[in-house]
Parts: sequence; C-alpha cells; structure tokens
Amino acid sequence: MDRRQFIALGSVAGLSTLASRTPLAATLSNSARLLDLPIPFERAPLRMPPTVSADALTLRAAARRVEIAPGVPVEAWSPGEGPVGPTIRVRTGDTARITLENALSEPTILHWHGLRVPERADGHPRLVIPTGGAYQYDFPVIDRAGTYWYHAHPHHRTGAQVYRGMAGVLVIGDAAEDALGLPSGAYELPLLIQDRRLPADGTFTYEPAMHEQMEGFFGDTAFANGIRLPSQSVETTTYRVRVVNGTASRILRLALSNGQPFRLIGNDGGLLPAPVTLTHLDMATGERADLLIDFGKVAVGSRVMLQSAAFASPARMGSMSMGMGRGMGMGGMGAGGAPQGAAMDLVEFTVDRAVTPVAWKPRALPRLATLDPNTAKRTRTFQFNSAMMQHHINGRAFDMERIDETVRFGDTEVWTFVNESPFPHPVHMHEVQFHVVERVGGRGRIMPWERGLKDTVLVHPGERVSVAATFDRYRGRFLMHCHNMVHEDMGMMLNYEIV
Repeated sequence: MDRRQFIALGSVAGLSTLASRTPLAATLSNSARLLDLPIPFERAPLRMPPTVSADALTLRAAARRVEIAPGVPVEAWSPGEGPVGPTIRVRTGDTARITLENALSEPTILHWHGLRVPERADGHPRLVIPTGGAYQYDFPVIDRAGTYWYHAHPHHRTGAQVYRGMAGVLVIGDAAEDALGLPSGAYELPLLIQDRRLPADGTFTYEPAMHEQMEGFFGDTAFANGIRLPSQSVETTTYRVRVVNGTASRILRLALSNGQPFRLIGNDGGLLPAPVTLTHLDMATGERADLLIDFGKVAVGSRVMLQSAAFASPARMGSMSMGMGRGMGMGGMGAGGAPQGAAMDLVEFTVDRAVTPVAWKPRALPRLATLDPNTAKRTRTFQFNSAMMQHHINGRAFDMERIDETVRFGDTEVWTFVNESPFPHPVHMHEVQFHVVERVGGRGRIMPWERGLKDTVLVHPGERVSVAATFDRYRGRFLMHCHNMVHEDMGMMLNYEIV
C-alpha cells in the first residue's frame, strides 16, 4: 500500500465514525474522491436473480465479470451467471438434484443453510471439491415453506468466497402457505443483503486485517442480490420482502426510514405462529426475516429506505477499543469499513405508481408444535471464547476430523451457548431447527423475531442462550459454529455426530 492509499484509507475510516449522523451518500462520495474510484454514486436498479428449480440443476462456480451497477463491472465469484447465485424455488416433497461444478481457482462446496439434509448433502468442508471437480447433491426437501439460502462452506475460505458472491436465496413453498394468499410474483422480493468495500481495481478484496480477525469484516456499502446501492420501484400496495443477512459479520437492524412499522410473518424456519408488528428487528449473519411492507399510504413520488438503523455495538472492547467512542467497535480502526452498528441504507423503494391497495389480512397461520425443554434427554453447554487472535468453542479450535459431541438419534436436547468473549456470536446449527427457550444476561429475554423455528441465534457478550432441538432426521456428522464468517474460518466451529 502506497502513501496516498494509506492516507485515503485513514480518511475513510475517520469518515465512517460519522456514519450515524452523516448522510451515507456524502460519506461514500468523499471516499470515492479520496480513492479516485471511477464509480458513480447514483442508485442502481435492483435486479432479481433468475429463478430456477432444483430438478436437474447445474450450478457452475466461477469467476465472472458482472455488473454491480449500470456500466460498473467487477469480478465476482458466483454459482450463477450474475453477481450472486440464482434463486432456487422448491416445494416440500420435491427432490433436489443439483450438480455443483467448480471452475474457481480454489476448492469449494455449497451448504444448504437451514435445510435438513443427509450428511453427504450438507456441505461439510471436508467434502470440498478441487478446481475442475464436480459434486452431486440428491436429497428430498422435507422442510416447511420458508426463506432459506445456500452459500460456500470451505474451511478458512467461507468468508472470502461468500463475500465475492458464492451465495443465493432458496425458497420453499407448500400447500399450507399457498392457502394464505400472501403477496407473490412481482410483489414478492427476495433480498440477499451483503456489505462490501468499494472495489478500486474491479475485484472484491476480502483480507481481514489483524483487528478484523477479532471483531469481524465490515463493508462500507450495501449490496442486495449483488447490486450496489439498489433501488426498487414499488406500487401503493403490500409487498412480501424476504431478507437474508449474507454479510460476513454485520448485524442488521432492519427498519424503514419513514418510521413505518412492518409485519414479521416468518424467520429462519418458516412462518411464525402469528404475525408480529415491529418498527425494527435485529438479524445477524445467517438469519432470515420474512416481512410484509405496506406502501398503501405512501404518496406516489416518495422514497422509503429499508435500512440498517444505527445502534450501539454489543461488542465489549475494553482496552481493545484504543480510545474509540462507546459502541463504535473495531470496525472503525482504519480498514475502511463502516463499524458494527453504523447506520446503513440497504434498499431504496421508490413509490412510482398508485394502485388499489391489496391489504393482506392476518389469517390462521399453519400450526407449529413447540418443544418442551423439560423432555430433553440431555443438556449441553458450549462456551464461546475470543482472545489472543483466536476463536474457540469450549477452548478448542475446529478439527476437521475430530468428533466433539455425540448425539443419539431421536433425542431432544437443550444446548446452551455461553458467550464469554467481547464479541457477539450468531450461533448456527446444521441439520436441525430449534426453538429458543431462554436468554439469561444481556438482553435477558427472547426477542419477538426469535419465536418459531430457528437455525441461527444471536448471542451477545455476557449472554447465555438455550435452544431445544430434536435430532430425528438423519444420522451423520454435522457442524455447529459461529456464523460470523471471520470467526468460523478461524476455528469457532465443531463437529457433532448423530448416531
């Protein structure tokens, strides 16, 4: 890095500290001027990735020159022809037959996040395929209707590959959801949200600096479906917006810029028992939110931003903060990303056409059985530690071949995640969907968006979060890990085996 770049990056970091009170466009414009980036700052039309079925589907992972805005090409790594993978739509009861071809310059594998699948189809990093190789997935779709996603999962390289585009949305439908008459077609918007840093040389560079190897890797600009600073035209009616947090490390606080509430109808494992009206919700990497947003009373010509509202970072930096303001986090230490908790505009909605609003009326949602934690056969406790440039679970870093926990097939267990580190950890369990049954310390309660079925739960520093799951679908070796991609790549992951 030469002196001009060093000074520019330092200036960008200084600007990022003002993110909660300085308009994002102004911050980014200054960043572009300092770095001499030939990238326009007007918003780009949001694009929906092509929709495909999982029947005889071939995904070819390759480096591609794609547009992230009109006339702005970059090199992305993608399992499809665009900047991210296609949206895969399946129905409960289908059989997925998918071939992954690897034309990347390094090994890769795909994980079907949130789906319960046989061991061979789960995307364990020991199953990576080399450059020029191919992998066959063949599994029944057994999960209920909901918003899921898929992403690269090679050990040490998950963050880098997902950051560059190796991810996509997967939507499951079923008859129970069909009967609800939810918005569909042009009124349904799947959004894979990521944050990246502006590519000065036409590539997405993912190289966490030393301090970023502790807290996480943060971008300075929002992307949706691979499109930078996206804008979507809408009508004066209700839209179903499926949001996937595909960032490397960022917690999103979803809110609308006009203060309007939205209705949360589903999360990781599908529809909730009842809609919940909220003005904001928090979602960490890997989590999903299924929203109904009503533009019926928004004037034509208005703009409403889906944003990540500002909040105090839950990281407890102590002496590691190096004199920064409370809640700022290490993301402001000069690497160029907006820090954890900084305000960030995600998607602009422009209301450009008046129609007769079609208001979705809450109906009886599909019933969801809950697990009684008192019936658990066993309780396990997992301590998450981050210190001295290391991230461990129960004091150990991930070993590809070591089995850390053995679970009996058919048993219900309670797993308690204890965060003893200074950083938040979104904990993801492969193969099962769980119920969050308790949070002690920190926020001290189960959040409204944590009801129903989950596969990822956010655990703040000082919190103990307990979840209940039944291991009754497939035997085999699966993963549990922190879904902050920096943390998982550095070893905050373990193997458990269902026998």
